[in-house]
Amino acid sequence: MNAGVSSDDGQREGGGGGDGAPPEQLALLRESVRQAKAPRAKPRTWRGAALAERLPVARVLVDKGVLHLDRYFDYAVPAELDADAQPGVRVRVRFGAGRGRVREGRREGGGLIDGFLVERLAESDYAGPLAALAQVVSPEPVLSPELLGLARSVADRYAGSLADVLQLAVPPRSARAEQRPSPAPLAPPQAPPPGSWGRYEHGAAFLDALARGGSPRAVWNALPGPEWSEELARAVAATLASGRGALVVVPDGRAAARVDGALTALLGEGRHALLTADAGPEKRYREWLAVRRASVRAVVGTRAAMFAPVRDLGLVAVWDDGDDSHSEQHAPQPHARDVLLLRAAQDGCGFLMGGWSSTVEGAQLVGSGWARPLAAGREQVRRAAPLVRTVGDQDLARDEAARAARLPSLAWQAVREGLRHGPVLVQVPRRGYVPRMACAACRAPARCRHCSGPLEARDGGALWCGWCGREEGAWHCPECGGFRLRAQVVGARRTAEELGRAFPAVPVRTSGREQVLDTVPGTPALVVSTPGAEPVAEGGYAAALLLDGWAMVGRPDLRAGEDALRRWIAAASLVRPQGDGGTVVVVAEPTLRPVQALVRWDPVGHAVRELSERAELGFPPVSRMAAVTGTGEAVAAFLGSVELPPEAEVLGPVPLPVTPAGRPRRPGAPPPGEQWERALVRVPPGRGAALAAALKAAQAARMARGGAASRGGATSRGEGASGAVWVRMDPLDIG
Repeated sequence: MNAGVSSDDGQREGGGGGDGAPPEQLALLRESVRQAKAPRAKPRTWRGAALAERLPVARVLVDKGVLHLDRYFDYAVPAELDADAQPGVRVRVRFGAGRGRVREGRREGGGLIDGFLVERLAESDYAGPLAALAQVVSPEPVLSPELLGLARSVADRYAGSLADVLQLAVPPRSARAEQRPSPAPLAPPQAPPPGSWGRYEHGAAFLDALARGGSPRAVWNALPGPEWSEELARAVAATLASGRGALVVVPDGRAAARVDGALTALLGEGRHALLTADAGPEKRYREWLAVRRASVRAVVGTRAAMFAPVRDLGLVAVWDDGDDSHSEQHAPQPHARDVLLLRAAQDGCGFLMGGWSSTVEGAQLVGSGWARPLAAGREQVRRAAPLVRTVGDQDLARDEAARAARLPSLAWQAVREGLRHGPVLVQVPRRGYVPRMACAACRAPARCRHCSGPLEARDGGALWCGWCGREEGAWHCPECGGFRLRAQVVGARRTAEELGRAFPAVPVRTSGREQVLDTVPGTPALVVSTPGAEPVAEGGYAAALLLDGWAMVGRPDLRAGEDALRRWIAAASLVRPQGDGGTVVVVAEPTLRPVQALVRWDPVGHAVRELSERAELGFPPVSRMAAVTGTGEAVAAFLGSVELPPEAEVLGPVPLPVTPAGRPRRPGAPPPGEQWERALVRVPPGRGAALAAALKAAQAARMARGGAASRGGATSRGEGASGAVWVRMDPLDIG
């Protein structure tokens, strides 16, 4: 570029003489030109520039995010970039140069694109001329070999590209944050006492193993109450005491703030980093750099923190792994639980998966022997849990007036009594919890006789399977033999209005999509909340109502029962213990399995039974499953081209609901007005990697041929085109 500037200055100099410029100015310009250094090679191509004497080849991962380019590319390293072009740094390269565009031994042309320098080599496997690195964006090494290996494992598991995973793993650069030095690391703290971990049968032993440098693996069924954040903080402190690092991933910013506060109270400032989106890009990158530079050894954050580059990792922990927020919405849509499991296996570190409830994946880890259960005895559970009472259909039938007012008499009495002592929580399913079909007598979900998929009613009243698309003309309930079906739609806004009319002297607060409350005072009030948005009450709630339980249990999803129980227990855990008068009323049929588990406060037993049934039917997580979505022609063409494992079973395709115009489009949903179809591909245990590899290879072949395809879960160019196909491994909503 200097050569170009000198030429321009020379032209201006000649023109200046004609305009009568002072002789002194012309003399200064000529002297500057004479003293200028020799023209440098243009960074655009580095044509004619000398290469690095040692390791002159850079292997680069370009940020293209398309499957057929999911590999490394070799570039020449100019001598001027030799010092900064180290493995792990961000670079910019020219991509797309043609073979015919070679000047002075360098390929030229193509557009500038970002990438990461993976390694330096003495020579390249590519026989032709190489293009040169255009620029080292920053000498800060942000991609370690450990992080690169983890990203590759995640990409392979989810049939995605490595570049897409690194977009999730490495935050955007902030030059100002890089220029600021990170604080000096602190010495390891003392191992903390067990504290409330002593309430669990093996809690103290778990902390002791972490403090001694061990790597215990546990699935933790936490007792109800607010102590969970302090217990997580003590596990982190025990790991730090051994000289190792710790990583905790929680569902949302509210939970992260609680663990952050507990860690600060236990260890003081400067020992951990908080990685959440609320911090802003510069602050978050500064905290991330402090972790990368080993200034801090502990991280607490939301799902993006699952890739945090913690040095010498001794513990990875995930809280409430059944929460949907742990599933990344960007390609290839990894789940925080699975990423932390990969990290625990690769780094040989401890693993802790905790929550008030228990997921089927947790039961599977314990059943396989990979992890140990970490729970309290039944007497301790009974002392910590509130009293749970149920209101079923028979109770509502005897209470027509209360049923019309949407508040059964038992619930009304619990609210009135609870308001004498403190706030009362009312949980209402959020909009969208619309069940498909179930038995009108016993409420068992109606499922297909062929594949056990959910049945739904179409136009004309006919029943169709939501998985394989078969019509069901003679359904009867296998549980009770009934022939009648029912569906139910629930509204939430009307609940708050009717409660306000029923208790006019009591303030009514709402917490949901529009505004999520973090805490509420301990004074009498009605708090109406959607699941997951329940605020914490000072001193705990005096009572809680869990309304419209049928709507949650009857959702069109394989995880409906597990998810309903998880949300119920999460709300009930905010209520005072039974000994302090805490009462929970759930409006749901008491014979339903999730309701029974809630009454007994036995989420682990519920998860074990769910796992047993899924094993018999071949459902996830025992099997691995993938969803292929797109137009009917595109899905059929894709399934015809992919070489699936011999054991693979294809279910469907079936049509998806059309997205109404003007409504926000969810990831993987069809564009407004377009009719898409979805097929499910299921493989038995141990064949998930083969299925992911086959789907990824088919997508890469489609893209190489120029067909519209996806970025392993998020459609790239040509989105909405007729040939677009979405592929997602381990989808959460399979019906």
